[in-house]
Order: sequence, then C-alpha cells, then structure tokens
Amino acid sequence: MISINDLTFAYKKGEPVLSGLNLELRKGKIYGLLGLNGAGKTTLLNNIAGMLFPASGSCVVDGEETRDRTPDAMNSLFIVPEQFDLPKVTGQKYIELHIVFYPKFNNQQMEDILLEFEVDKTKKLPELSFGQRKKFFIAFAIATQTKLLIFDEPTNGLDIPSKSQFRRIISSLDTDSRCILISTHQVRDVGSMIEHILVLKDGSLIFNQPLEEISNRLTIQKIDMDSSDPYIYGEETLGGINAVVASNKEDIGEYDIELLFNSIIQRTEDINQQFEEN
Repeated sequence: MISINDLTFAYKKGEPVLSGLNLELRKGKIYGLLGLNGAGKTTLLNNIAGMLFPASGSCVVDGEETRDRTPDAMNSLFIVPEQFDLPKVTGQKYIELHIVFYPKFNNQQMEDILLEFEVDKTKKLPELSFGQRKKFFIAFAIATQTKLLIFDEPTNGLDIPSKSQFRRIISSLDTDSRCILISTHQVRDVGSMIEHILVLKDGSLIFNQPLEEISNRLTIQKIDMDSSDPYIYGEETLGGINAVVASNKEDIGEYDIELLFNSIIQRTEDINQQFEEN
C-alpha cells in the first residue's frame, strides 16, 4: 500500500529532517505515528501525501509515486493537516464542490458523522469554531473512502467529548480496504485506536511494531519503590513505580501507551532488543 524507500528530506540547504527512512504500511491497519515535537512527523506525512518532495528516495502509494501528483495518486489519499483553511462557503457547498475528486465518496457516511459530531453543514464554514471546522473536515476525509487516510494531530483543537467521538468513529470504520495513519504527540488521545505503533525520533524511525507483538513482548507492572525486580523503564508514581518489563510470553501484557512511548524514547535499544529475541 505505502512503500517508503531510503527517503531523505531537508528544507533548502539545512540539515536533513528525514534521513534514509524506510517504511512499509499495509491496508487493513490503523497506524499510530508517534514522536516528540520536531521529530519530523509532519514532514514525513507531507512527503507521503505529495505535498513535499524528497531530496532522494521515494514514496509510493498504491503503485503511484506521490511526488508526481498524478490524478490516480491524489484521489487515492486524503490528508487532514493540523492547520488548514476552508473556503467561505457552507459545508454543503464544500461537499458539492469537492466530491467530484473522490469517486467513492459516501454521502450517507458524511451525514452520519456530521450528526455524531453535531456539525451543521448549512452554516458557512468560517462561521464555525475551529473545533467544529476540524470535525467537518475529519468527516469529509473519512467519507472520501480513499485507500490512504492521513491525520496530523487530529485531536488538537477538539474538546474532551469530541476527542471521544473521534476515537469512537475511527474505531468503528471498516479498514479492510484502506490504510489509516494517525500522527500525534498526544499519545493518550489515540492509544485505544491504533493497531501498529511507529515512533519517529530526530528524523529516524526508531520503533515499528504491531500492538499484538508489543503485548506479547512487553507488559506494565506496578513495582514497589524498594523492590529489586528488574525492569526496562520506570516512572515513579504514588506508592511505587510504573514499569515496562519483559513479558513472559505466556500472558498477553497490558500496556500504557504514554509509558510505552516514553520507554521507547528513553530506552530505544533496550526496548527494541525485546523484539529481537525469540
């Protein structure tokens, strides 16, 4: 579905933001692209979407190199950026103007999601709050039925109920024929949705594992402060340490997405080692 090969990107003559990155993404999965601010997440998404062009290497989506921006490439993907502008038209007019570019657009799904989000499509888009505009744009993105759907920081600007609605909507989608890539540094907002975790740090992919494998290899345990039990990474909390430990592979481990993310950032080599052992 998505094949990224030796992708390197730099802004003008600066240091590379992405360097020699390789990645394969498949249909039927919801991927979470996690990383600290400045890790290169948005730059990677824009290269995938054909909005930026790599200095070297390639990004191919469903057989089309996105830098060529062919009609087949562009109508096979949709990206919801963190910041965006919408025209001074009603939501209904926006739909009428843009569905022509997306042959599989699902009008009923659009209506259902707008109802869930409580967004009035008869109002002019600039009259809506930022959160309402974002929910409208998310609804449109989902309804395009593109093979690749990309979200960059989708929960920024949404209130707590809207974040819950977003998680519920994404989790309910039939993903058999599409790939969903969600990028965020707000890891708790997306943890319940994603099936495969990617972690980007300083322009390099430092972690790439499906959630099922993570659950088999790692677990979270509460350890007493004075305990001698070994752990890979831990954070002090009330009454002990929340620790990431190697799983015995007999029981599927629990996981805390934020703790796991912090452990990957802080103990990259030690965490990845758990996936190299048989």
